[in-house]
Amino acid sequence: MGNARRYRPRLDEAKLRAFQTRLLRWFRRNGRDLPWRRTRDPYEILVSEVMLQQTQVERVREYYGRFLEEYPTVQDLAAAKPGRVRESWDGLGYYARARNLHAAARTIIRQYQGRFPRRLEDVLALPGVGRYTAGAVVSFAYGEPAPILDTNVRRVLSRFFVRRRATSPAKEERQLWALAEAVIPAGDAWTMNQALMDFGATVCTARNPHCERCPMRLRCAYYARAATTLPG
Repeated sequence: MGNARRYRPRLDEAKLRAFQTRLLRWFRRNGRDLPWRRTRDPYEILVSEVMLQQTQVERVREYYGRFLEEYPTVQDLAAAKPGRVRESWDGLGYYARARNLHAAARTIIRQYQGRFPRRLEDVLALPGVGRYTAGAVVSFAYGEPAPILDTNVRRVLSRFFVRRRATSPAKEERQLWALAEAVIPAGDAWTMNQALMDFGATVCTARNPHCERCPMRLRCAYYARAATTLPG
């Protein structure tokens, strides 16, 4: 994490402001209504983020509310028997996620007396929580300016800002995490991180991106390279 924080991307300020303004405007008009976006409870957000790992949104919709009905608080989940948690997860797959979520709940009870930690470093130290999930929890629950970098966010940032590929995977990773942090407007981490994910999932898709619907396309590095073949 320290390397990404020390690395500072060189961004054109006008291009950055245009990206922020237009993407946030797009999200206010087109953002998806998802149940886990209606809460600022860090436990409920953690549940959603763990479920969303390697699972499509529509599939998670089926399980999210039902799981929280059974385990409405971190205390309830921590007190549950492992076998019962496993049964509640049945059908979602990747069952290590359920074990890690259960272990995280017990860690919160044991180390934080049931109060969900606020610091990024403390959330990152929970079982099964990686850098993306920790950033999602603290930005969505507490509004902290923590970057996130899932597949969708990576694609949007790479296409819009990156004109040349990095010389190594490690350098590319540092650059993208730094970009993800740099694009967050002051005081609006929740909206920007949600907007990046939605835009990558619905417009800036992996195959056949809908560049004709992109409000940032005229400043996009990817669109500039492909302008002769993509609709404008």
